[in-house]
Amino acid sequence: MQAAPRLSAAFFDRDPVAVARELLGQTLVRVLEGGERLTARIVETEAYDCPRDPSCFVIARLPGAAQALAGPPGRVYFHSTYDHHLLNIVCREAGVQATILIRAAEPLEGEERMRAFRPVKRRLDLTNGPAKLVQALNIGPELGGQPIDGDALHILPAPAVPDEEVSVTARVGLRRGAELPWRFLIAGNPWVSPGKPSA
Repeated sequence: MQAAPRLSAAFFDRDPVAVARELLGQTLVRVLEGGERLTARIVETEAYDCPRDPSCFVIARLPGAAQALAGPPGRVYFHSTYDHHLLNIVCREAGVQATILIRAAEPLEGEERMRAFRPVKRRLDLTNGPAKLVQALNIGPELGGQPIDGDALHILPAPAVPDEEVSVTARVGLRRGAELPWRFLIAGNPWVSPGKPSA
């Protein structure tokens, strides 16, 4: 059987706001050493487009961030906050700083193994936040800079989520650019993060 096509760098070589919306419903795949697959449906994303995004002022203070975000599209980038790694994917053409953040996902395959990486009492706490899903899927910073269509980490296409099932809000935890409606989530999905919009 032929392997399903993965989203390639070309998918990310454009406006991150469009990419963030279209990533909803797609399948995030983590393949562990030994071949075990952990998969999750993407249910929440945020876009960051630095040419027009006031929140990007922080990039100058983050070591290596400016270079990474201006690199080729479709590369994995980890933003660290409070000692947690958050999964981003670089967008737009090289030389332009833009990315999307995957904020939450719904487990599909390998939930028992995810619980070994991230023991939780409440099932929804497994992957309903950007740091949580990185831990549950055992996605480490060693994947930083790698293409998102690699063997260890990739995204498989799935049917598009209809507009009537999508909510659009301001992003979470921002002071500058707080009003931009660049957070996308599947309305009513219980795996969406509990984060409150900045505006």
